[in-house]
Amino acid sequence: MTYWLNLFTGTTWDEFQRAGATVSGFREHTWNRAKEVKPGDIFLCYMVGVGMLEVTSERFRDEERIFSEEPFPVRFRVKQLVALPAEHGVPMESLKGQLTFLPADLSSSKWSGHVRSSLTKYKDGDASAIAGAVREAEKNPVKRAVDKRQLERSANLYKTKLRIGDQEVERVVSIPTAEDEQTASPEPVDAATHSEIQWRLLDLGSQMGLDVWAPNRDRGRCWKSKLLGDVARLRDRLPTQFDYETNRTIEEIDVLWLSGQMIVAAFEVEHTTSIFSGLLRMSDLLTMQPNLDMKLYIVGPDEKSTKFRKEVARPTFAARPKPLHSLCRFLPYSRLCSRLEEARSVIKHLRPDFLDDFAELYRPEVEMET
Repeated sequence: MTYWLNLFTGTTWDEFQRAGATVSGFREHTWNRAKEVKPGDIFLCYMVGVGMLEVTSERFRDEERIFSEEPFPVRFRVKQLVALPAEHGVPMESLKGQLTFLPADLSSSKWSGHVRSSLTKYKDGDASAIAGAVREAEKNPVKRAVDKRQLERSANLYKTKLRIGDQEVERVVSIPTAEDEQTASPEPVDAATHSEIQWRLLDLGSQMGLDVWAPNRDRGRCWKSKLLGDVARLRDRLPTQFDYETNRTIEEIDVLWLSGQMIVAAFEVEHTTSIFSGLLRMSDLLTMQPNLDMKLYIVGPDEKSTKFRKEVARPTFAARPKPLHSLCRFLPYSRLCSRLEEARSVIKHLRPDFLDDFAELYRPEVEMET
């Protein structure tokens, strides 16, 4: 038997109960991970430790509306073992000293990273302690005040320390998931084109002798029967020098080129999704790690060049200490593909900055003169 985190908000917990508490759902990107979940496993339900569900089926896909926030289409049939109202839930802080990720001397909320993502597998000792506390709360409920605003809050909010000028300040930041950033497109989604560009960039980095990274959710995608997850030098994990919030941003970038512990270049491929979402991820990364020195590229169809110039000029990006337009370039599909064909025989001798010869750097002073 394996114990898994099943993350809820106050709203989704209520909706789950109203729907009969027989089906629990997760985001699409968990599909591969979900194959490890087996009947008889236990979901530990967390917003403040409110329940336990026994899994009674293998994973399946279904978008029948249960939850108002989003479909959560990766689903399991479940049997409810324990269901507590939020005010009787078990606060994680009450288990200090009993969990490997929550030692008794921990004085901050760093433990919260362990309850930020559904279908996280618990260590046996941690699972036993949490399950025991939930069952004890069912037998001997203790009513606690609950901040309803906190229950409704997205699970993607974090406190982090940022350096602004000579001062270090604490801020609450939001790290959107890949699903949060998907926007409806007026055109049909052409996944093959996005996958082609993603594969070409990964293969290019690999041939130049660099390690490469693609989000776990994308590694099952193919282009011409070539699996993204099979590209040579594809890393299993990211460098370890970054904090949790930074890694949550970096791991969702479409393509990374790496040399040792250093990220050499980052690429966001914006085929049908908005240019703004890619720029926002780059800006978030630089805000959290202002001393990073890497190449940044938005890659998209040629016709998105004009959109790139408009978006990167927004005050939110232009007012940075180092304006984003001075750091991030636009890389048109046609130029990338044609240059790769021309350079096919010498790719292994190229340096990463050869892309700058044909990537577009927005220069507002030039725009004003024309």
